[in-house]
Amino acid sequence: MNPIPSPGFTMSTAARFRTQYTVADYGRWEGRWELWNGMAVAMSPSAGGRHAKVHGRIVAALANAIDSAGCNATVLVEIDWIVSRDTVVRPYVTALCGPEPTGHVERAPALVVEILSDATRDRDRIFKRDLYAAQGVRWYIILDPDAGTILPLRLTGDREYAGPVDQPGPSYAIDLCDDCRIRLEGGRLFG
Repeated sequence: MNPIPSPGFTMSTAARFRTQYTVADYGRWEGRWELWNGMAVAMSPSAGGRHAKVHGRIVAALANAIDSAGCNATVLVEIDWIVSRDTVVRPYVTALCGPEPTGHVERAPALVVEILSDATRDRDRIFKRDLYAAQGVRWYIILDPDAGTILPLRLTGDREYAGPVDQPGPSYAIDLCDDCRIRLEGGRLFG
C-alpha cells in the first residue's frame, strides 16, 4: 500500500526539506565532491589514459606559455575554488593572475580548463559554463579527448561566453591577465 501524502504536500514542499550544505560541511567530507549551490555533487572516478594524457599536456602547455610570456600567473591542477558559502568546484586546471593562493582558490581564475568525459559532459557544458561566466572567468577552455577538439571561450562584457571567431585553431591568443598575453598551441594536446 502506498502512503498518501498529507493535504497540502507537493514536490515543492519536499524541496524545502532538501539539505543545504555549506563550505564548512564540504571541508569535512571524504572522497571526491563538489558543492553546487548547497547541493553535494559526487565527482566521477578518474578517466582513462587518453583523458589523463590530455590533462598533462594542457597543464604543460599553459605553464610553458605563461613562463615564455613572463606573466605573473600560476597554473594550478585540481584545486578547490571556493566560489561562495555554498559553492565549491574543482576544475581540472585553473590559471590565476597574481600571486598563487596559500590555500584554496577564493577569487575568480583568469582561465579554467575542463576535460569532457561521458560522466561530466553535460555538467561542464551547462552548469559550469554558466557558473564560470557569472563569476567572471575570462577564458573557459573545454577539451574533448574523444573528439580531439578544443573549444576556447572568452567572456564578453555581458558575462556570456563567445567562441574565438577571429582565431581559427589550432593556435589561440589568450589575454590571460591585464598585462599578459599567451599563445596556446592546441594542436599538440591530442597527439
